[in-house]
Amino acid sequence: MIDPTITAVGTWSGGRFMHFGEPLEDERLQALLRPGAGIDTVITADAYGAGEADLALGRALRGLPREQYCLVGAIGHDFYRGEREGAKGFPRFTDPRLRGEEDYASYIRMATERSLERCGVERFDLLMLHNPDRTGYSSAAVWEGMQAVREAGLTRMLGVAPGPANGFTLDLIDCLERFAAQIDWAMIILSPLEPWPAELVLEAAAAHDVKLITRVVDYGGIFHDDVMPGHQFAPYDHRKFRPEGWVSEGRAKLESMRPFAERHGMTMLQLACAWNLAHPAVGCVAPTLIQESGAGARPIEDKRAELAAVAQAAALDAEEVAAIRRIGDNTGCMALKGGSPDHAGDRLADRWELDDELAAVAARWRIDPERDLARRVALAANHD
Repeated sequence: MIDPTITAVGTWSGGRFMHFGEPLEDERLQALLRPGAGIDTVITADAYGAGEADLALGRALRGLPREQYCLVGAIGHDFYRGEREGAKGFPRFTDPRLRGEEDYASYIRMATERSLERCGVERFDLLMLHNPDRTGYSSAAVWEGMQAVREAGLTRMLGVAPGPANGFTLDLIDCLERFAAQIDWAMIILSPLEPWPAELVLEAAAAHDVKLITRVVDYGGIFHDDVMPGHQFAPYDHRKFRPEGWVSEGRAKLESMRPFAERHGMTMLQLACAWNLAHPAVGCVAPTLIQESGAGARPIEDKRAELAAVAQAAALDAEEVAAIRRIGDNTGCMALKGGSPDHAGDRLADRWELDDELAAVAARWRIDPERDLARRVALAANHD
């Protein structure tokens, strides 16, 4: 049995189920996702392609001894009964239009079993609650349902994966405070170009002995070093939601960081991964592996090999970590999701008011919401 290793590949890579770059044909996608060659952790979510990502991963896993890899699954969006709501995707299973809390556990059991069936295995090593709403972060009924699938042997560990956009800072900390006895891992967005706001949860994660998987380490492909100013993104590419100028601004900061990579003989992606792993709570990095279009695009297979070599990369010292963070500072660059001082009005699926409970969480962890979580200026380097 393997816990999440320091590097992982997710089924959002390869352009098939989340629109980052060119979609890979079956043979290349299976090779990308198949554990081995230095990467032994794979991550999937049942909502990607409404189960299609699970099926693709199942083909990649076929024939491999189960004890040789770590399998991370994620459930949370109900595409079985729910109706897709445009760009918002499928509703969370906790949506009161779909069911009440008395039925949470049965949904979690069903969704876990269906995902495992598609992957062709009997258990996950880690099962995560995917993109929860406020109920998912705070409901005992949800986490009792998650605990029940662990007790049934369908997973060894449990976790929570906020998203898909930046934010959910106080909600994640609140979730860890409430359910740390059940939660082993959490997944956050973190990179040298996006230290904020995820850096605000690092202390709480460490205090509750929760390890972190970090995604978007590559910052939309910038750290793969083949996305340049003027890059032509396909009309369907998910990165087109980023604001004008994000590539130019990101490249300028990346060049300021390059001397740190050269000092240690690292590529820029390896520098980003090493920076994340320098934070004690971070135990795994899972950048998006992207096949860009155009003559200057690097083969995705090279990017996978580069990620696999992170285990041999040198560690950064505290001064280097701080200097890189100053270069990449993005504090206040966007309105955050989840509980936020910027939100007023009704609770939405991914955004809600900063209520008294969350304000108390902020006070316990020395977070000033107006100072630390409010939008200040609209920089190009935002994630959403």
